[in-house]
Amino acid sequence: MQRVKLDRIDRRILADLQADGRMTNVELARRAGISAPPCLRRVRALEDAGYVKGYHAEIDPAALGFNVTVFAHVGLNSQAEADLKGFEDLVKGWPEVRECHMLAGETDFLLKVVAHDWDDYQRFLTTRLTAAPNISHVKSALAIRTSKLQPGVPIDVDSGPEPEHE
Repeated sequence: MQRVKLDRIDRRILADLQADGRMTNVELARRAGISAPPCLRRVRALEDAGYVKGYHAEIDPAALGFNVTVFAHVGLNSQAEADLKGFEDLVKGWPEVRECHMLAGETDFLLKVVAHDWDDYQRFLTTRLTAAPNISHVKSALAIRTSKLQPGVPIDVDSGPEPEHE
């Protein structure tokens, strides 16, 4: 994976793709101030360099009946690398776990779990999560509402080197 030195145009392209991954190359090029062929080359280079990891649709969980989101703070009995990796591999097979973050501090992992209702989450908790090997404790925090959900990172389009002429 070769790294690309990002200029203003690359950062504009990344910011626009992050905001709307379905944007056409023509619109992306127009916003970046370049023509479509070099824009497409830049997008491919950004993808090849690993800056763009994928394109996804944002789905409304409630529309599919997932009315509960819970953040589960998970502590393990052992933090040996093999045990941490074993837990991460196990979690990858649980579709209701949408995010898994290893943390520093008293909690080893933070899981974002979606469920149809509270009973559905409790079934997941008792039959899968707390039943998993190496689990010492789980603390559940029910999300009441989400006031901000913004994937990605803040991109400062105007910082860094200026682009060379296309």
